Amino acid sequence: MMIDTHCHLNKEDYENLDQVIKNMGNNIMIVSTASPQDIEEVINLCETHENIYGTIGIHPEFADTYTEDDLKRVEQYLNHPKVVGIGEIGLDYHYTKENKEKQKELFIKQINLANQYKKTIVIHTRDATLDTYNILETVKEPNIKCDLHCYSGSLEMAKNFIKLNATLGIGGVLTFKNEKKLKEIVQALDLKYFVLETDSPYLTPEPYRGHKNEPKNIYYVAQKIAELKDKNIEEILEITTQNAKKQFDIK
Repeated sequence: MMIDTHCHLNKEDYENLDQVIKNMGNNIMIVSTASPQDIEEVINLCETHENIYGTIGIHPEFADTYTEDDLKRVEQYLNHPKVVGIGEIGLDYHYTKENKEKQKELFIKQINLANQYKKTIVIHTRDATLDTYNILETVKEPNIKCDLHCYSGSLEMAKNFIKLNATLGIGGVLTFKNEKKLKEIVQALDLKYFVLETDSPYLTPEPYRGHKNEPKNIYYVAQKIAELKDKNIEEILEITTQNAKKQFDIK
């Protein structure tokens, strides 16, 4: 069993979406919204595929354009039996820092929804690690779980996030030849803190880098972890699957 804890399966990104889903067999996919417009599409995938779950939320890139109606649409689906988290939400200062306060406001509003509905938080953070940590430490209730999607911070910050009931999402970046920091983190920390993800259609792992990513490629991420931890891939898949089921309350 494999669980891709973070992917995007929008029809506009795949000419052959049905085949991409079939390629995962009975393995589980957790599909995340990338924009408010994706919400119904994600819910439809959850309702038409037994092995697909969803997380819904408003990405920080929409901090300037989202509406209160968008937030209400997020909230209306939080009791849906296949919605296992709020995400991806967070902070992204990579392209602009001018709307930091708006991003923080949106992030906090959605953490409060997670607190209210007891949902796992899926976090996008880019060039904003410290602010992300400080907000989570201040606003998130201690029992609420979170997942650092596509973790790219330091080992020290990883340990701090773990104390906040977080897992680290490990994806295709781990397989890149020049990636050193993430490999060191994987070697340093216990497997119980990791979940696998692809972020499809992005961040395709070796040996398919340069091609469109899809959930089945999560196998190559597990393979790289096995190599770095000197363990067999079956053990990696078993442990990370159990981690994901626990973190996202999947029975």
